[in-house]
Amino acid sequence: MQKPLDQRRELGAFLRSRRERITPDEVGLPHTGRRRTPGLRREELAVLAGISATWYTYLEQGRDIRASDQVLDALASALQLNRHERGHLFQLAGHAPVTAAEEPEPLAAEVAAVPLLLQPHPAYIIGGNYDVLSYNRAADELFRNLTAVTGRPANIARWVFLEPAARDVLVDWEPEARGVLARLRTLAGRHPGDPRYTRLIDELSTGSAEVRAWWPQYDVQARRSGRKRLRHPGGREVELAYSAFHLAEQPEQTLVVYSGEQAPAG
Repeated sequence: MQKPLDQRRELGAFLRSRRERITPDEVGLPHTGRRRTPGLRREELAVLAGISATWYTYLEQGRDIRASDQVLDALASALQLNRHERGHLFQLAGHAPVTAAEEPEPLAAEVAAVPLLLQPHPAYIIGGNYDVLSYNRAADELFRNLTAVTGRPANIARWVFLEPAARDVLVDWEPEARGVLARLRTLAGRHPGDPRYTRLIDELSTGSAEVRAWWPQYDVQARRSGRKRLRHPGGREVELAYSAFHLAEQPEQTLVVYSGEQAPAG
């Protein structure tokens, strides 16, 4: 499948920018005379990645050639790309960043501590696919059985559709569930082929008749703030405002904080 010219040019520019930031010393190459450009030469990078220098030159020039996953892996390693740079490389090359997606989503310790600091207000941090990366005691008490599934991260979408307690906690379950699914479709659309999303959607479709009925409707929605009616374990209904804050260094990670009437202490 032919990639658009602008995408091929962006891929070439990205490769060149990362090549030029690496010095020969960083990769153990000897100095070979005066250099006209910073960083590695194309030929040097090609040797490090184990690919043809001519073929790599064509790729950086934006010619319409297709790189395999193995070649992209080799280039990412030779260029010392971090997780997000690697994902960007795969995306520009028209591939889903499979290996990067399989890695646990990183969360800095100081960020993970934020929900704890917000106690007694229910607060949690979710990743791009709704995995719950951090939460406080108030959130655990309010969203009953959120962490009941062992062996894998808690997940808001899985909880909403597959955990029976969610239908009791969320007073307006159907509109809330439709919103979660619409936001999940929006996020999945940014990561075509990403197994984090395909596995989750398959699981939800298998376990929920609502997902099977609603997913083909192609509703999309961005994450946002608002208000929710929730039911405490004792049966008391409360309406809480919630705010969603995207993390600066991980824009697909979101801190969600509920405020208003506080959850009862456990």
